[in-house]
Amino acid sequence: MTSQSNVLYIDLGRKSFYIKDRTELFNKWLGGIGVALQLYKEEAVKSANPLDSGNVIVLAIGPITSFYPLASKVVAVFKSPLTGNYGESHAGGRSATAIRSAGYGAIVIKGVSDRPIYLVISEKGVQFRDAATIWGMRSTFTVGRVLREASPEAGLRTIIRIGRAGENLVRYACVVSETYRHFGRMGLGAVFGSKKLKALIIYGKSSIRMPKIKIYRDTYDEVYKLAVKSDLMKKYHELGTSMNVSPINALGALPTRNLSEGKFDWAEQISGENLAAKKLGRRVACSHCPVACIHLATIREPYPDEPYFYKTTFISYDYELLYSLGSMLGISDINGLLKLIDEVEVLGLDAISTGVVLAWATEAYKKGMVKLNDLLVDLDWGKAEAYREAVNFIVDQPNEFYKTLAMGVDYASKIYGGQEFALSFGGNEMPGYHTGPAAYIGYLIGSRHSHLDAAGYSIDQKMKNLSPQEMVDKLIEEESWRQILSSLVVCYFARGIYEPRIVKKTLSTLGYELDDEKLKELGKRIYEEKQALKASQGFKPDELRVPERIFEVPTFHGLIDKNYIKIALDYYSQIFNTIIKKNSILS
Repeated sequence: MTSQSNVLYIDLGRKSFYIKDRTELFNKWLGGIGVALQLYKEEAVKSANPLDSGNVIVLAIGPITSFYPLASKVVAVFKSPLTGNYGESHAGGRSATAIRSAGYGAIVIKGVSDRPIYLVISEKGVQFRDAATIWGMRSTFTVGRVLREASPEAGLRTIIRIGRAGENLVRYACVVSETYRHFGRMGLGAVFGSKKLKALIIYGKSSIRMPKIKIYRDTYDEVYKLAVKSDLMKKYHELGTSMNVSPINALGALPTRNLSEGKFDWAEQISGENLAAKKLGRRVACSHCPVACIHLATIREPYPDEPYFYKTTFISYDYELLYSLGSMLGISDINGLLKLIDEVEVLGLDAISTGVVLAWATEAYKKGMVKLNDLLVDLDWGKAEAYREAVNFIVDQPNEFYKTLAMGVDYASKIYGGQEFALSFGGNEMPGYHTGPAAYIGYLIGSRHSHLDAAGYSIDQKMKNLSPQEMVDKLIEEESWRQILSSLVVCYFARGIYEPRIVKKTLSTLGYELDDEKLKELGKRIYEEKQALKASQGFKPDELRVPERIFEVPTFHGLIDKNYIKIALDYYSQIFNTIIKKNSILS
């Protein structure tokens, strides 16, 4: 077996590390999320607060990382400070390839440093470096440049860091990988901040000999051709996920002004087509990806005292950002929207949560639940500059209102009211799909409470007349298969390529022999492991809150039926409780 099975264990409090061969773990759980879950269970303190020293961070890659196109993600597992429960986030960039090149299949980070530090990780181990001079820097871009210049190590390198949002423990702070990729959801940035961990620099030059060169070459060519010559990935290269703005809006499924509507009158202004025509500056790709789905817009502004001299800023955009910071806030001005996206990036915030939080705050303000002396700025739909001020207040937390807002929309609405229009599901702010019941059931019962758990929005568009029970079964079936993709670890955009036949072929070239049934069973086991872990951390399906707002705005199926959601959640609760009983017997 050619899988790299070394795990790097790091103790921030003791400034120590060790490396252990965990071949048995990788053989059983494949890699990625399968391994990360087990490492988290081994190392985390069960009752730990997400911001305590007992919380751990596990980063893991998969068996086909660096070997095949689109296997470019790192999966992170931790206890989420936003939900208080299981947290999982994925990021692309160069991180996965750098971890593999350094000789590791996973990295476990535990403890708390007594001072700000950053880590330099290589085949030789870990260097603990002082981060006092970069702690508090305004921009994540500046931090990246400083670390790049301070660490001229040879080999393939990644720089992962937090912004001031993470330092100030905003519960939905993200972690930036390179410049345009993120561990976005669930608040990993705040966990970094609580550990006084500013950044990771990971580099290496190791290589692995392939056991079946000819078969590998043929399989690689097949995957590569599917990525570049078929229609499966073409759309991601041309417009990226921003292509979704117009069709989702046409369906009446684009959440607008805190989901008071499902259509945005100015959607064309923020559409992928309009951005590509007027603002697209370049495309970039994650390591070992031929698609280049990352689209960068440009803003060109003159320097005030220098005629004919211009500053050009590159700003990454995608569908979720155009939804959360665009239609959700009623912003149609392209330059204003891009500047707001850039400010969120600079501060190191999760864009989806930030947009949903600000949308709730705006509606609460308009309804008199929140006062101007709370907001400190006159928020109104479409006012991009006011929202730019507000995102800085979320990070700086100048008063009690913004300290509360930094905890997430679910928490803020419990304090100030407006839970009926606080768009949070399982404690995580909603993604940009008001497509129907499957989307919302997916947000509620998914392991991460994310649209990426089971693609309920896709089921809404493809399948009709499913019973609540059939809907839940479909969602769980999809999420179970995605555990295999998350163990490889491949980009979900490539799920149309990495169907079971291709998965088996790629794994076979690396020495794994798994048939359809074994893959399906492994995916189901990992899914059940997640549910058991969530239960051990206090998750209870019968305590899930469904915001009233989702029942008030029609979808293209019509209004969502409350009773349909209730029946689905009751059915899921039975499945969940069965899994927990099964797990307790086995353990």
